[in-house]
Amino acid sequence: MTLHVTNTLTGETEPFEPRDPDAVSLYYCGLTVSDPPHLGHARSWVHVDVMARWLTHLGYDVRHVENFTDVNEKIVARVGEDDLGDSEAEVARSYVGQTIAAMRSLNLKRADVYPRVSEHVPHIVDLIETLVENGYAYESNGSVYFDVTTFDEYGRLSNQSIDEIESQGDETERSEKRHPADFALWKADGVSPGAIDEHRHEGAAPASEACETAQTWDSPWGEGRPGWHIECSAMSMTHLGETIDIHVGGRDLVFPHHENEIAQSEAATGERFARYWLHCELFELDEEKMSSSLGNFVTVSEAIDEWGANVVRTFLTAGSYNSKQVYRESAIDEATARWERLSRAYESAVEVLDSPDAQSTVTDDELVTSVEQSTAAFTEAMNDDFDTRNAQTALLELASAINRHVDSDGPFDYRGLKRAVDTLTTYGTVLGLSFTGETAGDVTIADDLVELLLDVREREREAGNYERADELRDELLALGVDVQDGTDGTDYRLP
Repeated sequence: MTLHVTNTLTGETEPFEPRDPDAVSLYYCGLTVSDPPHLGHARSWVHVDVMARWLTHLGYDVRHVENFTDVNEKIVARVGEDDLGDSEAEVARSYVGQTIAAMRSLNLKRADVYPRVSEHVPHIVDLIETLVENGYAYESNGSVYFDVTTFDEYGRLSNQSIDEIESQGDETERSEKRHPADFALWKADGVSPGAIDEHRHEGAAPASEACETAQTWDSPWGEGRPGWHIECSAMSMTHLGETIDIHVGGRDLVFPHHENEIAQSEAATGERFARYWLHCELFELDEEKMSSSLGNFVTVSEAIDEWGANVVRTFLTAGSYNSKQVYRESAIDEATARWERLSRAYESAVEVLDSPDAQSTVTDDELVTSVEQSTAAFTEAMNDDFDTRNAQTALLELASAINRHVDSDGPFDYRGLKRAVDTLTTYGTVLGLSFTGETAGDVTIADDLVELLLDVREREREAGNYERADELRDELLALGVDVQDGTDGTDYRLP
């Protein structure tokens, strides 16, 4: 069976056929860094990580891009709170650091690039100019809006008619737009106190003071900030080209965010923006969506401290990405038991393999058959729209077969047991489980090596090779090194 995925755009489960038969481009709508990352974020991260791992296992060269939204009213609303920083940029940097640490603790394989909105404003402005020039967008009082009536397929992803869509944006935006469904590409002047008050937390700076720290940029329409939706189009096209194979995001982003991404991207390029749209279902706590805005969340750091990465990943992959999952203590207890069953099988098998009791002349037909059946079941599950639930079940069946063999009186089948352990390790790694205690995030980076790379980056900047300099910064970020350019020079923070 070849890989099939459920495409939100068509509503069908389809054979996966990337543009390049040897490579896959994968974009994930990343976190708005305005709160500590929680298990709701982790669920999507883990499933995207598993998707990338399985695609790599199938032999594809995967180019994985995941953004940080570091320009947002919610970030401005946190200015001055809990020593996070005295500006929007400082608060964003603080939460980016927390997010990277959370990613490493979850044993996530690093994306190829983690672009930030603040680094891509020139790309955003260029994209907006193209839309204005082509008649898809218009300026109004220093802001720029996308005219949804010019894009015939608007509403296709969310299955809505333009006439049925409620107005997007605040009262000021609504008064400036030609059509209620039009959406902002560029916002004039910055952030209003009203927008800050809507998201302001206790202990944060007063709205008027926080607004003064909001980042703004010059543009052909005056000083302002990019709209929310335009950022992902600009960042994905900068790093993955005009058409990407897989675009992943939360189910709650289908409208308006992803609907708007399609409209503005395809209007600008005339090309299909994403071939497959995959959406992660919501993660719930006590039957309510786990959300930073609702305050009903368990942070990633709390979960890792309490249960460890393997239990958390076992819990999160117990359900498929496109099925709802509810956080309950009983579900965590079940995940703990499942991980212990898997790890016991691995540890006891390794102990036998390293003992004099395992023999190369013995064959356990039941064990060999179990390996073959588990391999087939795991592969079938993952090729069925990344079905981690049944894939995990296949590993548990293999663990049971290993335990039955090890718990017998012997003699032990060395070759069969080694094959079983290798299979458990290979496919456990696809789910991001680590039987040896090592994780993808365990990396030591010498200060002198980072300094050397920063020197190379600075020489590229001095030579005017800004794109290459940005690539070096992204590559360092992908390794967990947070690089910040300031008036006093370049600073960095190791993971």
